[in-house]
Amino acid sequence: MAHPRLYSGMQPSSGSLHLGNYIGALQQWRRLQEDHDAFFSIVDLHAITVPQSPQVLREQVRTLAAQYIAGGIDPDRSCLYVQSHVAAHAQLAWLLSTITGFGEASRMTQFKDKTAKGGQEAASVGLFTYPILMAADILLYDAEIVPVGDDQKQHVELTRDLGERFNKRFGATFTIPKPRILADGARIYDLQIPQSKMSKSADNDKGVIWLLDEPAKTAKKIRSAVTDTDGAIRADRAEKPGVTNLLDIMSAVTGTSVADLEAHFDGQGYGVFKTEVADAVVAELAPVRERTLELLADPAELDRLLAVNADRARAVADATLTRALEAMGLR
Repeated sequence: MAHPRLYSGMQPSSGSLHLGNYIGALQQWRRLQEDHDAFFSIVDLHAITVPQSPQVLREQVRTLAAQYIAGGIDPDRSCLYVQSHVAAHAQLAWLLSTITGFGEASRMTQFKDKTAKGGQEAASVGLFTYPILMAADILLYDAEIVPVGDDQKQHVELTRDLGERFNKRFGATFTIPKPRILADGARIYDLQIPQSKMSKSADNDKGVIWLLDEPAKTAKKIRSAVTDTDGAIRADRAEKPGVTNLLDIMSAVTGTSVADLEAHFDGQGYGVFKTEVADAVVAELAPVRERTLELLADPAELDRLLAVNADRARAVADATLTRALEAMGLR
């Protein structure tokens, strides 16, 4: 029996993934590839919806690919490729844009969030149509499952709407996907502002654990994490966000439940607690960092792997695009 098809991707929008990306996505993808036919993309076409340096973008694509592999994505088992290497993404996005209502696209909350500071006048049309490209990404691979965070659920719903609309108007063409919301415990918060998600765009680097940070730097950031004056090591998102965040982090990297960690640290101080969390995170991330640097030291081999996987992705995507073109009377 064939495994269900899965699609997901991340933007190459910084020089390194952070711990939130690792726990919130990469760790879970690693498990999902065991029993899914998985396609994982580096979505560089999404990245250029905001200004990019070409040289920096090229480096960030390679770095993200290396971190995918170092984090456990097997490029022989899963199809790990760069979005722009498969032309069908942009082509299908155009077809889907012709059946997407302007009002429908306007209701996407991410566009509103991303233009809140600079205003819509400063935003590109690409940023506005970002969810349509995301729909094309998913529909191209006949994905049944799309693992996403809560903030992306609306985009998967749009994908479903567009797929169903296309099928109704032009005949059965696309598989209609279902979102798989990643585990709540996978949401990791900033170490200095534990009310906010850990983010690549954080103002203060001290609150973000980067996968490529030196182990000593990672440990120092955790030992300097904001907690409170209560002294009790227990999970309470409302009253103790800093302590709760550290418990969630340790639970994710050790596989120990938060309840068991609370019992383990009962009566101990924050100093001991933070040191153990730091040790656990360093033990998890140090091999990932080392493997990433090894892969980056041989860019030709990394490029070869991505090219092989792009061929695999193209074979599936081109077949779907051809079906869509024929259905619309364009072939």
